[in-house]
Amino acid sequence: MDTMIAGTGIDITDLSRVAAVVDHQPGFLKRVLTPGELADYRQFTGSRAVEFIAGRWSAKESYGKAMGTGIGKKVGFQDIEIRDNPTGKPVVLKHPFDGVAHVSISHTATVVMSQVILERGQ
Repeated sequence: MDTMIAGTGIDITDLSRVAAVVDHQPGFLKRVLTPGELADYRQFTGSRAVEFIAGRWSAKESYGKAMGTGIGKKVGFQDIEIRDNPTGKPVVLKHPFDGVAHVSISHTATVVMSQVILERGQ
């Protein structure tokens, strides 16, 4: 079966910006993370926790860009669930696109970058 890229999106976000939002907006975590992702987040502390939430935020923003809708009325944060597989690779488990969603998340000491590629069979 041939496949076709239906969309691609990238995002880069400052870790300090996300850390500030988490500190000042208590509802942010539950707005952005699904219950499963929130359970994963709670396993981390300090900079690793910031990297996790910033990575999921960025990846979901990338997903919205790949869909061509952004995050809003058509695609919300709760519509997308990204969990790590047993080897630690992030995998999109739940999403509204009718194909496969590939995700990559990378961090430096100050930023997180993500990319989502949406693929559909022909």
